[in-house]
Amino acid sequence: MNHTTTQTDTAQTGPDGAGGRETGAGAWRARIRRAARAVSRPGPWKRGRVLAALALLLGLLMLLHAEIPDRGTGNLGSLEESFLPWFGLIVPVLLAAALWRRSASAVLALMLPVTVWLNLFGGLLADKSHPGGDLTVASENVYADNPDPARTARDLAASGADVLAVVALTEQATGTYEQELAKAYPYHTVQGTVGLWSRLPLSDTRPIDIMDYGPLADTKPAAAKLASNRALRTTVATDRGPLTVYVAHLGSVRVLPSSGFWTASRNIGVQALGKAVAADPSQRVVLLGDLNGTTDDRAFDGLTSQLRSAQEVAGDGFGFTWPARFPVVRIDQILVRGVEPRSSWVLPANGSDHRPVAARISW
Repeated sequence: MNHTTTQTDTAQTGPDGAGGRETGAGAWRARIRRAARAVSRPGPWKRGRVLAALALLLGLLMLLHAEIPDRGTGNLGSLEESFLPWFGLIVPVLLAAALWRRSASAVLALMLPVTVWLNLFGGLLADKSHPGGDLTVASENVYADNPDPARTARDLAASGADVLAVVALTEQATGTYEQELAKAYPYHTVQGTVGLWSRLPLSDTRPIDIMDYGPLADTKPAAAKLASNRALRTTVATDRGPLTVYVAHLGSVRVLPSSGFWTASRNIGVQALGKAVAADPSQRVVLLGDLNGTTDDRAFDGLTSQLRSAQEVAGDGFGFTWPARFPVVRIDQILVRGVEPRSSWVLPANGSDHRPVAARISW
């Protein structure tokens, strides 16, 4: 019997029956294609170049913040410096993006902003407070539209401060503060919209003109200037000698679409206050109040070159004070000369839109 063998052509065998030859060639070509793709695909050092550039830009913005001009930019430099600590929050965002992209270059570039931020603010993260101290000072912007000034006054009286500065007083609320604080503080002075309450005697009290500072200041009647006065100077008699205390409420700042960061009124007050402190012969000086700016802001160089921040020397953290519900910036300051801050802290919210600040100082 004759048996006939039939071979069927398939894609695997081909017409000549050579089964493995075409399959091997296809696999070889596939390997070539995969290798080409691997070579052309960016490696970890080439991926994320935009992220790396953004990280370097962030680091340079913090490192060179003093070089960013104010003039002609709507005070952009001052605005950046006011919120400079918050630039650190951009780092974890960029880091997450760099890890998602598996970009080694972006991760390495982030070392610059991390290093700069730690150099600028790392010292504030530790608790630098020390026990002891001779005198406790406190200050608060009590908010002109405060719906319950009696409650705010009672909370301030319970703070334990020996010297208490109150700013943003209104004619209607001043009597309430005088009544509620009288028992704890037998001595006080009110000059316009700012006041000082003290357990110790006060003397040589006078207003400081920080609103009409300049060539035209003398043309305004004294009574009119006092009504809107926002700063004072007085002397507190302590058992360790006299302590000069300044209380100030500098002009407000605004971010305006037309002109950017508007600081004209505040900056006039900074200049006037800086000159007053520079001319003061007192060895021991404390400045309390709402300065409407941070000590990082270049506008305060005239003050911070003469006075130290109690929070920076003896505080724990940034000590943000405004807005009271969720503070993001410290514009309420305690600045000192000739005394040593032992501790500095922020008191709980008490009805104002600012949180009170306090510090313990020693001679």
